[in-house]
Amino acid sequence: MLGVIRIRGTIHVRHDKKLTLNILKLTNKFTLAVMKDQPSVRGQLQLIKDFIIWGEISKETLEVLKKLKCDEGSVNSYRLHPPRGGFKKSTKRPFPQGELGYRGEDINKFIMRMLPEGV
Repeated sequence: MLGVIRIRGTIHVRHDKKLTLNILKLTNKFTLAVMKDQPSVRGQLQLIKDFIIWGEISKETLEVLKKLKCDEGSVNSYRLHPPRGGFKKSTKRPFPQGELGYRGEDINKFIMRMLPEGV
């Protein structure tokens, strides 16, 4: 399973990228979408890599996310808080210089920082 978090807004963004964000149910900043790892999804993620953080979600993180309310559908989508402690790097540069792009297993730590208190 892949976890995708939208970090940036859509001011001055091309129409095809906005459409891809909407298809993946990433309509607002700090929205997490959990989806199956498929080649078609990875292609869409490459198109919008300048707006998102994404990586593989562990089973433990999925168990914690089940406690949150989500929008049911083909893609589970969750509203999160901004990360506790803030962003460690720029939100305008790709990983490893910034926060954007593919994170691998480190996405789990990032999600835990964005969950509301008490979850």
